[in-house]
Amino acid sequence: MRTIRIHVDLALAAGQEITLPAQAGEHVARVLRLDVGAPVVLFSGADGMEYDATLVGVGKREVVASVGSGRAVVNESPLALTLAQGVARGEKMDLIVQKATELGIARVVPILTERSEVKLDPARAEKRLVHWRAVAASACEQSGRARVPTIDPALPLSAWLASLGGDASPRLALLPEGSKRPGELGLRDAAILAIGPEGGFGERDRAALMASGFLGLKLGPRILRTETAGLAAIAALQALYGDI
Repeated sequence: MRTIRIHVDLALAAGQEITLPAQAGEHVARVLRLDVGAPVVLFSGADGMEYDATLVGVGKREVVASVGSGRAVVNESPLALTLAQGVARGEKMDLIVQKATELGIARVVPILTERSEVKLDPARAEKRLVHWRAVAASACEQSGRARVPTIDPALPLSAWLASLGGDASPRLALLPEGSKRPGELGLRDAAILAIGPEGGFGERDRAALMASGFLGLKLGPRILRTETAGLAAIAALQALYGDI
């Protein structure tokens, strides 16, 4: 029997009754067509817990669930990876966020670079951030994760590099001329991975990354599209140092 997992951005505790957020309630009632008595699993995405629950009210305007026992979900990767992704056009960015979440990414930082084709004014940036966070939460529902990865607001590359400060995590930038292969890194518990947008990192980007202590990472002899590059690198690093 399929387990229906639902992300709710609310604190959860056994014994409470909660009204599902509007979007989640609409999905349950109109898309899944669940009725009173249907079992679901709820998770907030913040504490690594999930809770068995039962629908006790399904109406046109709200869906109410009774929260039962909870349990810790232990399936987070031992390698905490941060993906700094050059913002890609259209649905490519959605794909990257979705699949990176499934692969166990801990954080995604959308970055605006020298060759970025996507322009985000404040209103559009906020709208995209809300959307990307929803994509990550949905990917957690599907993949069984109970911690939603952090999705940061989009930042210019220079501002993001300045924000790193004394973070001692190994810093990697995927570059065609990179000298390091994934198997040569000896990673332990964390790393930062930077991926350029369509067209890759420009010369100024490369200089800024190198000045901030990034090593050039190379996956192979072929040039990968931005929507392939980060996911391939995450999968390789998770296979070598994580839990794949």
